Parts: sequence; structure tokens; C-alpha cells
Amino acid sequence: MPKTLIFILITLPAAIAMQAQEIALLKYNGGGDWYSNPTALPNLIKFSNQQINTSIQEKAETVAPNDPELFNYPFVHMTGHGNVFFSEEEAMNLRNYLISGGFLHIDDNYGMDEYLRKELVKIFPDQDLKELPADHPIFNQQFKFPKGLPKIHEHDNQRPQAFGITFNGRLVLLYTFECDLGDGWENPEVHNDPQEVRMKALQMGSNILSYVFEN
Repeated sequence: MPKTLIFILITLPAAIAMQAQEIALLKYNGGGDWYSNPTALPNLIKFSNQQINTSIQEKAETVAPNDPELFNYPFVHMTGHGNVFFSEEEAMNLRNYLISGGFLHIDDNYGMDEYLRKELVKIFPDQDLKELPADHPIFNQQFKFPKGLPKIHEHDNQRPQAFGITFNGRLVLLYTFECDLGDGWENPEVHNDPQEVRMKALQMGSNILSYVFEN
């Protein structure tokens, strides 16, 4: 292994840990609408800063999977409806980011599941997504979800599931499926969700942020 790469891998955990609480949106290739839910992250940030005293910068930046700037963000969010593709370089950069202290939350906005699962194998070829139990700490932060992930939108009328990938005992990737948290974070007039449904989505989103920034 080149000495430069060894140095990067050793120093990246500290580099990520020292960053302020910042969020980025992942701009991936493949044709999927990574840019969907434009009001979601700003609303979640505002809610979390007010309700659980996070200090997240109000504007979520956009970052590509192979961008060195990825390592400036402790939390990266990914969403969309369609195709996802990671090149070998992008998959390696994402893997290095995740095992070095970063966290990726993927929220299926309906339709990305069949594409996403194939691409995640490129990042973690030796690990499978595993469903998180309802007693996982991510559901028991400031807001309690004793039944696990809440249902926000119906889609195929399946139960909501939260899948994760861990590395050295740390949850590094969370994939929320048949839930659509991002739609619940959007402005009320976008999907006309009842207030109690939007509140569940925002509270669960805040739990995710709390789990990432406090662990």
C-alpha cells in the first residue's frame, strides 16, 4: 500500500471528528434524482437545531462520492427514486470515508432499492445489509420509537425497515426503506402529510443525527 494512502487512512478519523456538525447531500451518478426533496434537509436541520440543540450549519452542501471534500462532512444523506451507479473509484472513496468515521444515511424515495443494493456490494463486498431491531439505540435517542422506524408514506404498503452496515462495531451506513423520511421532512404543502406524520419523520431524522453526532 502506498505511504500516502496509509497516511490518509490513519489521519482521516481525526479529520472527520474535528469537523463542525455539517451535513451534505450525495450527488451520485446513474440517472437517479439525487436532488429530490429539496426542502427536506433544511427543514430537518432547523428542527434538530431547535429541538435537540444540534449546531448544524443551515445550508446542506452537495458532494460527489469521489470528491475529497466528502471527508469534511460527518453526515451525508442520499435519496432518490431511480438508478444509482458508483464507479470503482467512487466506491473506494465512500468505503474509506465510512470506515474513517463518516456516516451515510440512504433514504429510498421509492424505486431506488433494486439499484442501490447492487452498488452497496461495491463498497462493502464482504457485508450484507442487516435489519436493525426496534431496540437499537438509533430509535431511542431523545425521541422514542418503540416499534422501530415509523411509516411515513405507503408506497407498496410494506412495513418500514431500517437496514444497517457496521464496521468495527460502529454503524456506518443506515438505509431506510418503505418509509420515506425525506418526504416527511419536506414543506407541508409538498405532500400534504398530516402534521403528526411530519412530526414523526422529523423526530426520527433528529434521532439519526443525534446518534451520529453523539456516538
